[in-house]
Amino acid sequence: MDNNIETKNMVVAENEGEEYEEKKQEMKMMRISSSLMEGEGAINGSYVVSEIVEVIETIGSFVNFRKIQRKECLSLVRRLKLLVPLLEEIRELLQSCSISDEAFNCLLSLKKALLSAKKLLKQCNYGSKIFLALENEAILVRFHAVYDKLYEALEDMPYEELGISEEVKEQVELMIMQLNRAKRRTETQDIELAMDMMVVFSKTDDRNADRAVIERLAKKLDLYTIADLKSETRAVNMLLKDGVVKKPDYVQHIMELLGKFKQIAGMDDTDEVDGAKQAQTFEKCQSFLIPHEFLCPITLEIMTDPVIVATGQTYERESIQKWFNSGHHTCPKTGQTMSHLTLAPNFALHNLIVQWYRENNYDLPKKVEHNDAESCVSAKLEEIGFLIQNLSSSQPDVLREAITKIRMLSKEDPEDRIMIAKNGGITSLVRLLSHPESDIQEHAVTALLNLSLAEANKPFIVEEGAIPAIIEVLKNGTEEAKENSAAALFSLLTVDENKLIVGRSNGILPLVDLLRSGTARGKKDAATALFNLTLNQANKSRAIEAGIIQPLLDLTEDRQLGMVDEALSILLLVASLPEGRNEIGKLSFVQTLVEIIKDGTPKNKECAAALLLVLGSHNSSFILAALQYGSYDHLKEMSTSGTNRARRKANSIFRLISKSQHIG
Repeated sequence: MDNNIETKNMVVAENEGEEYEEKKQEMKMMRISSSLMEGEGAINGSYVVSEIVEVIETIGSFVNFRKIQRKECLSLVRRLKLLVPLLEEIRELLQSCSISDEAFNCLLSLKKALLSAKKLLKQCNYGSKIFLALENEAILVRFHAVYDKLYEALEDMPYEELGISEEVKEQVELMIMQLNRAKRRTETQDIELAMDMMVVFSKTDDRNADRAVIERLAKKLDLYTIADLKSETRAVNMLLKDGVVKKPDYVQHIMELLGKFKQIAGMDDTDEVDGAKQAQTFEKCQSFLIPHEFLCPITLEIMTDPVIVATGQTYERESIQKWFNSGHHTCPKTGQTMSHLTLAPNFALHNLIVQWYRENNYDLPKKVEHNDAESCVSAKLEEIGFLIQNLSSSQPDVLREAITKIRMLSKEDPEDRIMIAKNGGITSLVRLLSHPESDIQEHAVTALLNLSLAEANKPFIVEEGAIPAIIEVLKNGTEEAKENSAAALFSLLTVDENKLIVGRSNGILPLVDLLRSGTARGKKDAATALFNLTLNQANKSRAIEAGIIQPLLDLTEDRQLGMVDEALSILLLVASLPEGRNEIGKLSFVQTLVEIIKDGTPKNKECAAALLLVLGSHNSSFILAALQYGSYDHLKEMSTSGTNRARRKANSIFRLISKSQHIG
């Protein structure tokens, strides 16, 4: 009874809530647009920016993405967080002046794109794992639609009018480049998963009863514990009530597979998905709605153990604890930094929830039992403590087994990353970066890369002196160790202070070496790290001294590697210095730029035009050489049919030509 009631109420709240929210957003946008015309642009602009930041904060609270889409989800969340510096600069501008209709409409478009991203990520966080696996291709199409919306909104943003700093603008341009690449990327299908699903759902294949296939599927979908299966049952119930699944045979497939998973786990099927029975219950109690304040802001489920955090907001204990364990120290709802992480029971709200259940003649939901969860956490802590202790073992086999397991634990579970760090794992791993065995170094730097994905771990990794040690592995490690060292540095470089530390620790030269002679993956990791490093003015000079320009010039001519955008973006950064322009300043390179403007991708073309403009602004010989190589017609075409940024750059080059008597 409990599960049906809770599911039914959550479904009603979900269905009506989402429909109401969409209508509310539409009306809000209309009101805001109207008031903008009446001269309230700064106020409403600030309001929209605050709402966008709030959406990003909410998206950041999703921590349980389904395994099939997890990589795509985490990648999208990571990109969206990069928008925060841009939004902060826009908000600062709006404190002193208003913005144009064009800029305001761009903000509205960005908000709309982020709401689409939030809806998709929410489904991938809370949705039925079986359904998401069946609909994997359709879900990827929705991701690409979100990329399109974000790309268009950011592409059209008038950065000059908004007074966006060069550093933030370059960061956004990198994100636009990544979105463009993501739109073209197609994920490799998990063939084994697809085959197993086909076998299980086949009516003619006798293997559909094969226990090994069911067990393998359960593992792949993370549906092998009783807690997982109960959660999946609720998700499937919500899915059916929501009317998302239209095909009867599809419904049957999902229900049958869920039943098989429960049999494997030895679970009594008391939460059976009975569409007719639940529809009857739902119809009977259609007017029954859970009060909004009874729902946890994170999970949107009714709270059984409400607790108050430092900002005064109330959450379900388990949900907010997971949020803290993932390294967050902010309030998911308000975005404020917590002064402390103590949780205080909200007895008043708990009593209201109990009273509400009784008044409506429904059984109280069973109190979430923490015993099993606590014992699992205790066992995991004991395992991690044992492994970290073995990282100091003098026995090679014991050490190798321990660091391999630490690497694997840090790869998948965000909570494990925090546990490893809290139990002294970072200190041991940094020490092992100087181990004489190359495979131990490789495991250690990879584990630190994984741990650095938790924001809370980054300061501790740096404080333990990891950056110089990682740079040593970058210089002398195996190919994979070098690649993962570059990736680890890139992860740490999201903290601005670390850019100076890496630069002063002579980390740029080995990254340039990797860019010059590494594998394709190594070059990409090195380029990403070097882009972030050269956002810092002092590091631009260091990079030029380290010989960064020639490898970048080589990459612009290697179309097969697909790194033209990255190379041109970094060249654009170092071209802001005279020594950078002098190094780049080979007239033969102008021919390469013209060829890219002629037949490169739209992003290639705009990057090439931007670089040509910077070079030509300081030396008209570059523009003259470009004209001699036949750039005029291609620039003319770009000025009318290129991307917004490409059109602006092409028109700026034409203005430069008209001002130069030498070229005339």
